[in-house]
Amino acid sequence: MDFKRFAAAVALTFAMALPAAAEKLSLGEISAYLNGFKTAAGAFTQINDDGTISTGQIFLKRPGRVRFEYDPPDDILVIADGTRVGVIDGKSNTGPEAYPLHRTPLKIILANDVDLTRERMVTGHSLDGKTTIVEAQDPENPEYGSIELVFTGDPVELRQWVINDSAGARTTVVLGDLQTGVQLENDRFEIPGVGVDEPDR
Repeated sequence: MDFKRFAAAVALTFAMALPAAAEKLSLGEISAYLNGFKTAAGAFTQINDDGTISTGQIFLKRPGRVRFEYDPPDDILVIADGTRVGVIDGKSNTGPEAYPLHRTPLKIILANDVDLTRERMVTGHSLDGKTTIVEAQDPENPEYGSIELVFTGDPVELRQWVINDSAGARTTVVLGDLQTGVQLENDRFEIPGVGVDEPDR
């Protein structure tokens, strides 16, 4: 797949779906939107740091739970169970990998009470003419990386995020139309092959 051509098509489609002008959303409005739903599901397109592209379905249940199911040929599951993030690679013979959720920037939007007005959490808040972009990090642990959130307004919707992790990698997730208020059982967010006593690495 021609990545540059795909990225240009995604950008064009995204731009055509947006209003001609918009006002910058306040941090209070964005926090209220994120706190306004506990569950959501939809399609996503992921652009990885190396330029490769993956697609799949995302299931989110706040606080702390998210599941990424990747479409073939990828054979990967990424699950946050509330305390850990597990990566299950069906092509690997080493078993699942797990690491603490609190060390990832994604925990900011998975919190039980999202408060982007918290001191030193937001490092950037801008309007590009059509979307509001918020850059946020853990104010106590900025070394864990940051997340860039992209929202449209009227009504407020989360359209994509970019994770800048502690290793310097950048991963973009473009969301389809998220369906909120869906029924999601907790067992969907159990990490297979990882016991409850998995060490905090």
